[in-house]
Amino acid sequence: MKTIPFGATGEKVPAVALGCMRLTRLSDEEAKTYVRTALELGLNFFDHADIYGGGESEAIFGRAIRGIPREKLLIQSKCGIVPGKRYDFSKEHILEAVDGSLSRLGVDYLDSLLLHRPDALMEPEEVAEAFSALLESGKVRHFGVSNQNPAQMELLEKYLPVPIVADQLQLSLTNATMISQGMEVNMVTSGAVARDGYVLDYCRLHNITIQPWSPFQYGMFEGVFLGNEKFPALNAAIDSLARKYGVTPVTVTVAWLLRHPAKFQPIIGSMNLGRIKEAAAAAELTLTRQEWYDLYLAAGNILP
Repeated sequence: MKTIPFGATGEKVPAVALGCMRLTRLSDEEAKTYVRTALELGLNFFDHADIYGGGESEAIFGRAIRGIPREKLLIQSKCGIVPGKRYDFSKEHILEAVDGSLSRLGVDYLDSLLLHRPDALMEPEEVAEAFSALLESGKVRHFGVSNQNPAQMELLEKYLPVPIVADQLQLSLTNATMISQGMEVNMVTSGAVARDGYVLDYCRLHNITIQPWSPFQYGMFEGVFLGNEKFPALNAAIDSLARKYGVTPVTVTVAWLLRHPAKFQPIIGSMNLGRIKEAAAAAELTLTRQEWYDLYLAAGNILP
């Protein structure tokens, strides 16, 4: 499996990560097969969150990895969402959330912890205290965020003991505003609007790994664009490349993300072993510059 730098840590991680939100759909035995298959493919980076399945996704994963040496796994989790109530980046909540995740996962430490969406009431000094305590105790090795813009990350890093290593953001062929705003500079088109404060450029400048979530989705969880009649031109372009390279549309779609020089680490949330293998195959497919732009245009984006 192709690897990429993980933030500014100097460490390498798989170019494709696996999202474990849907693990509750699997039995314990199926979960073990899922993990074993992933490791055979070189996909040893697993993304969790304390709210996935109300914590059950982490518990299922914890049972599935019993007997596997901890050093063979890269485990990331997220915290900060209290479903339906609030976001909570208080020191107390972060520390309790990490202890809960570690207990459910059955491990002594997380390779990385991400703050799950921005908290309007965040006090960066308090987050820094929590991160410092987790770092000193050995419970968390690296820290990151999700769905945050450059100013929010700069505010955090003013106080944090270590740099932010990752920002998990929605990005796909049909949700590519972080790319289009850099293409349509100084234009009055909708794609020129900097909705995220130029987070793509910021992360590249500061060695922060962008982890695209929902790489096959359009809108806000509205559905998958692959095979969707709403996107005939895009699917025709993807299918054409799939035939050319003897791969599947899933492979082409992930390869489009991996082709970008920012070295994205897409999060694949499927529990389908065939789909996971197709996503892993994208690490071996390098689209040409023209093919990348052909897909970009077929998705409805423009070139000035």
